[in-house]
Amino acid sequence: MVAKKPEQVAKALGLRPDFVWGVSTSAFQVEGAVKEDGRGPSIWDTRCRLKGGIGDGSNADIACDHYHRWPEDLALMGQIGVGAYRFSLAWPRLLPKGRGAINQPGLDFYDRLIDGVLEAGIEPWVCLYHWDLPQGLDDLGGWTNRDCAGWFADYAVLAAKRYGDRVKNWATFNEFSVFTMFGYAIDWAAPGVTDRSAHMKAIHHVNLAHGAGVDVLRDHVPGANIGAIHNRQIVRPEGGLEENKAAAELLDAHWNLVFADPQHLGHYPAIVQGAMEAHIKGGDLARICRPTDWIGLNHYGPIYARRDPATTWGYGWGSPPESANHPEVGWPIFPEVFKDELLELTRRYKMPIYVTENGCGGGLGSDTPDAAGEVKDTHRIAYFREYTQAMRAAVAEGADLRGYFVWALLDNFEWGSGYGPRFGLLHVDFDTQKRTLKNSGKWYRGLIRGEHRGE
Repeated sequence: MVAKKPEQVAKALGLRPDFVWGVSTSAFQVEGAVKEDGRGPSIWDTRCRLKGGIGDGSNADIACDHYHRWPEDLALMGQIGVGAYRFSLAWPRLLPKGRGAINQPGLDFYDRLIDGVLEAGIEPWVCLYHWDLPQGLDDLGGWTNRDCAGWFADYAVLAAKRYGDRVKNWATFNEFSVFTMFGYAIDWAAPGVTDRSAHMKAIHHVNLAHGAGVDVLRDHVPGANIGAIHNRQIVRPEGGLEENKAAAELLDAHWNLVFADPQHLGHYPAIVQGAMEAHIKGGDLARICRPTDWIGLNHYGPIYARRDPATTWGYGWGSPPESANHPEVGWPIFPEVFKDELLELTRRYKMPIYVTENGCGGGLGSDTPDAAGEVKDTHRIAYFREYTQAMRAAVAEGADLRGYFVWALLDNFEWGSGYGPRFGLLHVDFDTQKRTLKNSGKWYRGLIRGEHRGE
């Protein structure tokens, strides 16, 4: 059978001829080698060593050993047939203390990785920050210190000058609201602070860092294609109850709006303006609202909020309706909400969109190789089938979608959950580091090749 050209596949799926199919990872979750070649500690290395910091008591010291095994992983990407690889740089690998002395072996590692990606015929998409703040900067206040925006800009200059000759697709941050909310309002992530003022400071200073990073990339990378990655999930009151509606409204602002609105519309949502005013200086919003080329969407499903006066902001995570549980996946899936988010992003911000993460966690037993060595993750295939159909429906209704990246290439270290949930297209045996292409990876390969249309 003659292989279909990418533009032919895209046309058959109702997508743009230059549509990008990719996979995503992040440095801390896959690299390992946390104490090798001069890398400094991050806030997540610190959290991994706190009693109760990680659900299963594990750490990311080895993770997927991508630091040493990236050539094998690139070869497996080639088997899947993706056109792009989104990964992050580890700030503490380049600047062990976050600022000051540069770590040459760390710079050299990403040279090798980027060159290898390009040699494999895959497009590198680099994210500057995926949650691994150098511990040395957190010791100085981290994102609650306004100076952190400048430290980030200096780091961005180093990365842009070093890699900008080969990397043209850049994201400043991944999932702003997750690491600020769970790091500074709800103790689910590093650095584990729970304080309203700290949360608001972190939001504003990260926004300033984003704006500074955009300017750095624009100045130092000719032809740069610059964006930022936002998680967006519609927030619903648990049970549809009136008593949970105020909690849902505030959580929606903190989760979906406090970054994208100032970055693209030039203002914070009204519901948080009062809490934010003490931290805003003259000209800040102009520094934050810088011209970018695309917006990234990480999406999994809706969030349910409930009133909880015991929490920092008075909201807590609620439960979805039992009827929403998908029998194969084991968690609620709402492909129609994915479609709605793509349309809402297009309407609200009028920006080209890349889905930079979408995927399905495992843990039902079907993410383990059987006696024949096959990983029959039918739950993940069902998820991808429904969500890519919803994605195409959104495009048909006007969503300006340019690409789709699966989370994740590999089973990896899933932050506070450790190694329990598995999201990869590749199964990883964490004892032997053996990789096995799951059936979902084969399904994704078929989608990219045009062997089926996602039905």
